[in-house]
Amino acid sequence: MIALPAFSFGRAARQRAAMASTDPLRLSRREQLDRLEADSFDILVVGGGITGAYAALDASLRGYRVALVEKSDFASGTSSKSSKMVHGGLRYIEQGNLGLVRHSLLERQRLRRNARHLVQRLPFLFPVMERDGVFDKRLAKAFDSLLWTYDLAGGWREGILHQKLTKAEVLSHCPTFNEEHLTGGFMYFDARVDDARLTLTVARTAAFHGAAVTNHARVEEITRDAGGKVDGAIVHADGREIRVRAAAVIMATGVWLRDWSGRRKGDEKAFHVRPAKGVHVAIPWIKIRNDCTVTIPVPGRSRRATITRWGNVSYLGTTDEDYDGDLDDVMCTRRELDFLLEGARSALRTDLQPEDVVGSIAGCRPLVAPPGGKTLEISRDHEIHTAPDGLVTIVGGKLTTSRHMAEQTVDAVQKVLGRRARCSTKSAYLLGAAGYDPEAIVASGGMSAHLGERYGTEARFVSDIMQADPALSRPLIEGLPYTEAEIVYAVRHELAGTVDDVLSRRTRARLMARDASAQAAPRVAQILQAELGISPHDAAIQVDAYQRSIALEKSVLMGDTA
Repeated sequence: MIALPAFSFGRAARQRAAMASTDPLRLSRREQLDRLEADSFDILVVGGGITGAYAALDASLRGYRVALVEKSDFASGTSSKSSKMVHGGLRYIEQGNLGLVRHSLLERQRLRRNARHLVQRLPFLFPVMERDGVFDKRLAKAFDSLLWTYDLAGGWREGILHQKLTKAEVLSHCPTFNEEHLTGGFMYFDARVDDARLTLTVARTAAFHGAAVTNHARVEEITRDAGGKVDGAIVHADGREIRVRAAAVIMATGVWLRDWSGRRKGDEKAFHVRPAKGVHVAIPWIKIRNDCTVTIPVPGRSRRATITRWGNVSYLGTTDEDYDGDLDDVMCTRRELDFLLEGARSALRTDLQPEDVVGSIAGCRPLVAPPGGKTLEISRDHEIHTAPDGLVTIVGGKLTTSRHMAEQTVDAVQKVLGRRARCSTKSAYLLGAAGYDPEAIVASGGMSAHLGERYGTEARFVSDIMQADPALSRPLIEGLPYTEAEIVYAVRHELAGTVDDVLSRRTRARLMARDASAQAAPRVAQILQAELGISPHDAAIQVDAYQRSIALEKSVLMGDTA
């Protein structure tokens, strides 16, 4: 008879049970704002991207009273504009930063466990060419060694090692790849995630563990007591000015630190934040037919581009260039679009035109570096700084390592507070992950698979809405899987308060079907009216603002606007 470790089984059962509930977490915006005004907090986190959200979760699990505020919407900045990859980064091995790769791969597997409904395996394909490829035959042997290094650094944790492919195998994964000069390829394995959904889920999990979280709440000022020590912030939200009292403040605003860091006038900058712009465009999948991420060469450039399938689109990216413009108004330009399409046309047997593009995203990475040199060559390491007045700032890094960045940030805050508690996020499930079996749910497809990949075990709460009102089972946009019930759920349980919140981040309709999302905006506004009591006038303003934003995005993309 085999003796099984009862303790580990018991601990796993307790972890699952602790995250299960018969009712969904309901988040009321008014209640969250009232808490900000009435309560006193140990830690206030400013910035609702992935780093700020994870810092709020980490601190909440350590037993601190936490508030998280975001000036726009959760993940509305960099954290919804990424390449959607959870990875170690082969490029960092090429740069000699093996430590970052090893640690990133460890964090990748933690996300694969703790957010198992959101983070899935993603194969990466590198074609080998006689010439004019990502790698020619001369470099193939060296690249094989690079992939072995990647596997040994932690890629093995995915349970599958890299593979060498024949020409036919390469074409089975991407039938449109240009066969001329193609000799074979390599495939290795990382992971993908809906970055906006991951960020939102981390923030909601922080709320589940007691944090006060709210979006559309702008911090106007970091406040200090008579002794000059940080003691909170002034927040503006819904016409209210709220004095938030907190013993410590974390600035986790990413690239926006370039423009405002919360420091006192006269204080020296702790570091130089250098925004690096990246863009992606979405193309109908049928024009590519890839089942993995395909790496392609871009003529005349050292940087490689990638094409990744997501639903019925494939998104092509990315650029990596300095950006000194308005951080609240970053868009993909016609020059950047042409650059990406040129690379795709040179690598694929498909005639891609600008008119084929159905959506685009553009955002900025928060690099920590002085001016000079290429952004591509700058380290993606993060930095944490504690000012003499107690203000703690975190910047840099990448989505994959956000949990660890948050852990170190809260460690730094504890020194300000003079308290100590252990981090537990290494094994902390996010809402929807505990007890979720991705293979069982996704295997047969259908609505259950769609909801499972977005909500995990919480999918039952969305289907409860469908069952109560079958009319809400209809798709919001023809050709996309999102239902009207998901919009109702987003408003009731995910703090969605605007048309843009719903179409850009609670769903990814804006990226996957830009023009159709504009047509769906009035229906989203109707649901917001019914759920939140928004006036018809305010709803109409939201619809107009969203449709104008879509029109401008498309105009800049197509080169109609300077």
